[in-house]
Amino acid sequence: MSYAGDLTPQQAWDLLTSDEGALLVDVRTLGEWQQIGVPDADALGGRAAFVEWLSAAGPNPAFVEQLLGAGVEPGDGRSIVFLCRSGVRSIAAAQAATAAGLGPAYNVLEGFEGGIGPDGQRGHDGWRAAGLPWKSL
Repeated sequence: MSYAGDLTPQQAWDLLTSDEGALLVDVRTLGEWQQIGVPDADALGGRAAFVEWLSAAGPNPAFVEQLLGAGVEPGDGRSIVFLCRSGVRSIAAAQAATAAGLGPAYNVLEGFEGGIGPDGQRGHDGWRAAGLPWKSL
């Protein structure tokens, strides 16, 4: 079984704000959170978790365990919305969550700051560019 599907940043926000049980999980690295910013968990009533999918050392072997620590349980039906930089790592994270019986698990297309634009920079697409709540750490 694959993840539940892809959402635009606005669709992800709409799901997160309309489903009081839904959880946003940012799977970027600590360095990305610190350098680029994060979705504003306060705007979601605290329903956001920060769990690295990959670190400098490689894949996070405790990823599913850390998701469970964020309050999701297998079979509880709680929607989980995964976010990374550009929407690639979050697909793999959503698939891993689904395989562990969590979710439905969704991927945010374009991620937090989107892919590289014609000017060689990120930030033209994604959560932040859509004007959704975020903050610096």
